Amino acid sequence: MNAIRILVVDDAVVARRIISDILVAEDDFEVVGTAPNGRLALEKIARLKPDIVTLDIDMPELDGMETLSAIRSDHPEVRVIMVSSHTRRGAAITVDALFAGAADYVTKAQGANTYEEARTVLREQLAPKIRAIVSRTGSASRKVSAAHASFAPPTDAEPIEVVVIGSSTGGPNALTTILKAIPADFPVPVLIVQHLPENFTTFLAKRLDAACALPVREASKGASVEAGTVWIAPGNLHLETQSTDRGIRLSTNDGPLVNSCRPAADILFQAAAECYGPSVLAVVLTGMGQDGLDGCRAISAAGGRVIVQDRDSSVVWGMPGQVAGAGLAESVLPVTDIGAEIVRRVKDSRR
Repeated sequence: MNAIRILVVDDAVVARRIISDILVAEDDFEVVGTAPNGRLALEKIARLKPDIVTLDIDMPELDGMETLSAIRSDHPEVRVIMVSSHTRRGAAITVDALFAGAADYVTKAQGANTYEEARTVLREQLAPKIRAIVSRTGSASRKVSAAHASFAPPTDAEPIEVVVIGSSTGGPNALTTILKAIPADFPVPVLIVQHLPENFTTFLAKRLDAACALPVREASKGASVEAGTVWIAPGNLHLETQSTDRGIRLSTNDGPLVNSCRPAADILFQAAAECYGPSVLAVVLTGMGQDGLDGCRAISAAGGRVIVQDRDSSVVWGMPGQVAGAGLAESVLPVTDIGAEIVRRVKDSRR
């Protein structure tokens, strides 16, 4: 197997050294070069033909967003991973970068006391993401494909009362495509877990709100789960639904990581299965790992329905591929078809 070729772009010498040291320690990675700014990076991309570019946000001459735009225009085959800070500015720019075509992001070690500590934090994020993005298959079975046709739910199926969605790598653009296809009079709520840190989900909600007909809000504890509203799980908090004497409400908590994630789709899906029983429609989108698999088992066991994104339209076919491979998906669809399928299923179920 050929080594994954990586170009490291950062204006800070220490950052270039940390990232390069992380990558050269992996047997299947080859650091083909480094660059201190976007202009030199573009020159080296043309010459060195990397598979992946790690790209800092703040750089002289051409900053990260300008460089990303040029890469997507001139070298669309090259995948880009943004290297971000945890600041609100860093979060806002990183979310913009994900919508502009960056495959994923890593965050710099906030408050790391030593070089080794910073290196460990970055390595745990960066190496798995590079492998997943380049392979595009995650760990799911290759036997499940988009050939799975959509089919109508049984005539005695319960009306769909809530749509729950889980997404990770490549999720922001997938969510945009899906939510744009859902009309303003959509009769049920939509609850979303997108794997992003604290602060980042605030900007994700704002971007999605501006792009689609439904109002999109970052979820808050105690909020009423209202029809026709999209709720985004806050970064670093799990999102759940709870049945109360005032109806179904949202709940957030900072419980243990699940699938190395907080928020986790499994937590939301399992809570939705408990609250809504067979009236749940779950959608699992592009992302690495298997978050959502156990939640889909709970939804399926309760009589709910499951749709997943297909391999070809996924940045990483890990999360949806795991669900499809476990035989839990009624439909495996391109992302461009999922929004219309959600609308159709909800409408048909509620006649």
